[in-house]
Amino acid sequence: MSAEAAGALEAITGSDRFEATGEESTVAAAARALTGRGTSSAAGNGDVCRIHAPEGTPEDELRITWQLSDSALEATPAPKFTVLEMGERTLAAPDSAYITFACRSGKLPGADPDRIEIGVEHGGMPREPEGDTGALEDAHVAVAHSFALAMAKELGCGKDGGLPARPSLDPA
Repeated sequence: MSAEAAGALEAITGSDRFEATGEESTVAAAARALTGRGTSSAAGNGDVCRIHAPEGTPEDELRITWQLSDSALEATPAPKFTVLEMGERTLAAPDSAYITFACRSGKLPGADPDRIEIGVEHGGMPREPEGDTGALEDAHVAVAHSFALAMAKELGCGKDGGLPARPSLDPA
């Protein structure tokens, strides 16, 4: 995780300490799960990891997820999302962010690129975000970008899946 994402986690959770979720909760393990689907072109999904802040903090869990799709992107995202210029599509909200990028890699079957979405979402019951909603959107995007770029590199996606080295917060 990038230093920028670590700072963003603190902005989201209110804590600078986090607890491990397990040895298999890594980008490398998620990439193995993603590529372990053999020659299937079917979609799949799973967790990259769960980030736990210490007990007693307002935000106790963030889920980092992956989803693989060989279909076109949905035309219109939910109204709560701001669409950003990064990857094939980046959606940002004060309580979540999703980055979709195209990956062409020898580790993935088929000639066409696959679409991979990395999501950052809160575990537990949904609740209204507290604080500066713009800063929370940016923080969720920073965390999603860090994991998306790490996944693109782990999979060997050409040109890092079209993701920039640093997150772009520019609206589309």
